[in-house]
Amino acid sequence: MFRLAFFFCVLCPPLFAAAKPNVLLICVDDLKPLLGCYGDTLIKSPNIDRLAARGVLFEKAFCNQAVCSPSRNALLTGLRSQTLGIYDLATNFRKAAPDAVTLPQHFMNNGYRAEGLGKIYHVGHGNVNDTASWSVPHFTPKTISYALKENNPPESTREQALFENKKEAWKLPRGAPTESADVPDNRYGDGMIADEAILRLAAAKQKSDEPFFLAVGFLKPHLPFVAPKKYWDLYDPKSFKLPALQSAPSGAPEFAPSTWGELRQYRDMPEQGPVTQEQAIHLIHGYYAATSYMDAQLGKVLDALDSNGFADNTIIVLWGDHGWHLGDHGLWCKHTNYEQAARIPVIVAAPGIKPARTQALVESCDIYPTVAELTQLPAPPQGDGRSFASVLKDPPTSVRDHAIHVYPRGGLIGRAIRTQRHRLVEWKKPGDAPETAILELYDYEADPAETKNLAAEQPEVVASLRKLLAQHPEAKPQIGSKPTPAAEKKPVHDRGKMFDQRDKNKDGKLTMEEFLLQQPDPDEAPKRFPKFDADGNGTLSRDEFIKGGKK
Repeated sequence: MFRLAFFFCVLCPPLFAAAKPNVLLICVDDLKPLLGCYGDTLIKSPNIDRLAARGVLFEKAFCNQAVCSPSRNALLTGLRSQTLGIYDLATNFRKAAPDAVTLPQHFMNNGYRAEGLGKIYHVGHGNVNDTASWSVPHFTPKTISYALKENNPPESTREQALFENKKEAWKLPRGAPTESADVPDNRYGDGMIADEAILRLAAAKQKSDEPFFLAVGFLKPHLPFVAPKKYWDLYDPKSFKLPALQSAPSGAPEFAPSTWGELRQYRDMPEQGPVTQEQAIHLIHGYYAATSYMDAQLGKVLDALDSNGFADNTIIVLWGDHGWHLGDHGLWCKHTNYEQAARIPVIVAAPGIKPARTQALVESCDIYPTVAELTQLPAPPQGDGRSFASVLKDPPTSVRDHAIHVYPRGGLIGRAIRTQRHRLVEWKKPGDAPETAILELYDYEADPAETKNLAAEQPEVVASLRKLLAQHPEAKPQIGSKPTPAAEKKPVHDRGKMFDQRDKNKDGKLTMEEFLLQQPDPDEAPKRFPKFDADGNGTLSRDEFIKGGKK
């Protein structure tokens, strides 16, 4: 307790002692760190950039899963997907954690007025908002995606279903993937959300005795890429180029990349195979335009915060729920464990915090305990997160030596460990033995574009990262998934295939070095080698390896 009190005396000005600090949480849908403050020279993001200039920018922040609902569960409950056993869009987090106290709920319980605008929780696909999290009903803009009639789905079926909040709207045809219309900002949802946030801030000024927790969830740059024409006009389409790498990493499992089915649902997008170069450039242009549109709406909210006198006593957190593949690896959308999908922007600005950039590793689930500590509230009653409040005071430090995130694929869970330099992905069924795993390894110092899976070539690095992975509990299977019959639970290994994978020079025998490749227990594996080596000649034949020392 003394250490925490000392932290706040050093970090925060006397105003914090006089009044509880307010919290403005900005959640942005599908926003990757494609921003001026993160080094992109084409994007026009002046308002996020000015927020970064007054706060701490996290260079290595990662979502806990690159898809909307599980990512937001991690932010708002502090619980990772693999802890909840929820990896899909449809399952509400309270099915796994009915008594969880959410981030806004925690603030409500400690004297705050909690209000939510726009997309905070994922609503849709059968999932619903969490009414227990808000002091007043959540605000959702009453609009449809498109301003131009010709861009709507056939007879506006899907948009009308969304407008009416029908659960099955996601199954209906989608409209155009982009739109540039000469309309005011508040013709689209983010403009409406910004207008409402300005009203809420003005109202909060009249309630100076009641601190606020205001969560503002912007919808763009999520598909469809719609924005007023003036934001499209900020960019020359000729300035955009496709990423150099247009294929999956060499040696990656064939299932690891996504098929970007989300984009394929939109009009004129191919049902399979790549988009054309012209389509790709237009999509990139659309993502930039939608980002600039959202940025302008954020600017209005920040202006209102300052004009109402809250700047000196408000903690501002900007968070993107996950990244987005923008043509790299030939991929679009999110839904992978790769860097472009997993890395997110996180910026924290607050009174007494000096502007800085940090390489500290953080996860989405860390934001809940951090904001609680900054406001001197009790720690969250549940969660996997670690507060990084100390990093805001001392940016060269870190509270983690690695981050962890996941993505499911075809019954497998890909658990990923991300350190300052590497990412290891372990693909296997929950509960199966470690040796059944399919592995990916990437080195972001030597190969920042993820061109090659290095798992087979660097067993020592794999072993060290698997030790970090072993510190975490096994991933839970998806809630509601059918349990595997007892007779099928015992994994069956194709030892012939395992031999072939290790026999790098294809000479029909394994040296000790080849035998140790991708072993899940590198400290114990050398002890097995002489037991397998029945003839004692220092190498293992195919038969010896398959039999594993048994007759």
